[in-house]
Amino acid sequence: MRRPKIDMEKVKALPEAEELLTARHGAKGTPSRMAFEAKARAWYYGEILKDARKAAHMTQQELADKIGKKREYISLIERGETDMQLSTFFQISEALGLHISLT
Repeated sequence: MRRPKIDMEKVKALPEAEELLTARHGAKGTPSRMAFEAKARAWYYGEILKDARKAAHMTQQELADKIGKKREYISLIERGETDMQLSTFFQISEALGLHISLT
């Protein structure tokens, strides 16, 4: 199977990620950019925890029961729709057998 040839001139003309982020969410340090970055981090951590939960063959309800929270709260975390406390992140991580280190 023959792969299409990549036009490097077109690749070079593509905008940088920072340029796109600034255009859409504002410059670094602005309230709108900080809000976007916080939402992106919440989504990222939620994805990590969701993947770990699924790898542990655990339902949201089982995880919630294990850490003393409601299933709906686990769902919000996994969708990146809530900001969790660091203590909750560690509780969930421990319940899933994840080892977190701060360096």
